[in-house]
Amino acid sequence: MRLVHVLIPTGSVEAVLDELDSEGIDYAVSAEVGRGGYDAQVSFPVPTSAVDPILTRLRAVGLEDDGYTIVVSAETVVSKRFEQVKANYTDLSLSRAELVSRAEDMAPPLSTFVAMTIVSAVVATTGLLSNSAAVIIGAMIIAPVMGPAISASVGSVLYEPRLFRRGVGLQVLGVALAIASGLVFSLLVKETLLVPPGFNPIEVPQVQERLTPNVLSLVLAVGAGVAAVLSLTRGVSSVLVGAMIAVALVPPAATVGIGIAWDAPLAVAEAGTLLLVNVLAVNLVALSLLWLSGYRPVSEARTDSARKRTLQLLGIISFALIALGSILAFVSLLSVADAEFRTELNAEIADVLSRNEYRNVRLVEVHIDVSPVQGLLFSEEPEVTILVDSPGGVPPNGLAEDVRTVIRDEQGFDVIVVVEAVDASLPSDDGVTATERVVGPVPRPA
Repeated sequence: MRLVHVLIPTGSVEAVLDELDSEGIDYAVSAEVGRGGYDAQVSFPVPTSAVDPILTRLRAVGLEDDGYTIVVSAETVVSKRFEQVKANYTDLSLSRAELVSRAEDMAPPLSTFVAMTIVSAVVATTGLLSNSAAVIIGAMIIAPVMGPAISASVGSVLYEPRLFRRGVGLQVLGVALAIASGLVFSLLVKETLLVPPGFNPIEVPQVQERLTPNVLSLVLAVGAGVAAVLSLTRGVSSVLVGAMIAVALVPPAATVGIGIAWDAPLAVAEAGTLLLVNVLAVNLVALSLLWLSGYRPVSEARTDSARKRTLQLLGIISFALIALGSILAFVSLLSVADAEFRTELNAEIADVLSRNEYRNVRLVEVHIDVSPVQGLLFSEEPEVTILVDSPGGVPPNGLAEDVRTVIRDEQGFDVIVVVEAVDASLPSDDGVTATERVVGPVPRPA
């Protein structure tokens, strides 16, 4: 419930009090002697959802649109008529004035926003590289991303240009800072050997989760947008909701930075697409729900402008989501094709090694440096490295060529095949290693 204090202009006291009486609202009136042009101050308790309707009716009978008005939370109201008023207003939504105030409070000062975004992105990058979900969750709790997303939507539907511009600006700045922080920290980790030599972050499960965007990825963003609006309008705690939005935005941004640091353009494309889709989806849902909830500017003269701006934003965001959704679907198909290639490749290599001439050879590891899917996207030659345990540490003659022939015949790809051999039966100090590399075209049967 809320306690509303308003100043009544000279000559409007009787009309305002009659309006309150018609609504069955108890009130207290005191003479106003501090300012000219006002006769009295009126205080009255109302349910939260009644603030806007009651103030609108009072403005119609003389209360000024931008006159002195204070709305505060009330812990307890003892009144014979309050329960009836409460029954007349069952909606739990905040008033427009409170909505603006809360949206402004959610977006922290610039210096705080910058510092917390950088810290959150660095911690999230640490969690991604160390494959720690707990660390990533910790980063999400401190990420200040909910305020800007909500501020932009509130500023649009209520036609508050300053609030809208600040919300959009902080979102753009936040995404850029998260990517840059992830990139700088990843380069620091990479160059100072804080991770083992040859470490490939793309193979870390927590990173891979951000590299397989699909339609299901939208569920988190849509849910975060819905929760954010409910948190704002219903007065629910925003801490957990803010963490939910951060999960949709900060880890993908940090993954983009990791991909740039490790020169993995496919990872950058996948994580970047997921990031943009999530940003747009959160904004689209928040904007749509606030508008459908009936929020409009206080001044009726601004309603048309607010409707025009909101519809334009909804159209732009929807178009961008459709375009990015197409890219997301394409990347998803490529990811599926890449996964299928890797699965089939391992099976084909195992089949080749099952031949009688390779009965003394044991497969140790298969590493795909560049898959055919990656080669298609980035004009790189597909390359497969096979590590085998072979007598004397010498690659079996013709193994690389046989594997390449099978891959070409079964999947239609020409790939570079590198076979590296070790002899596990010898002590490590005496072990022999050798390499067989097939680069040129596979000989075709006559």
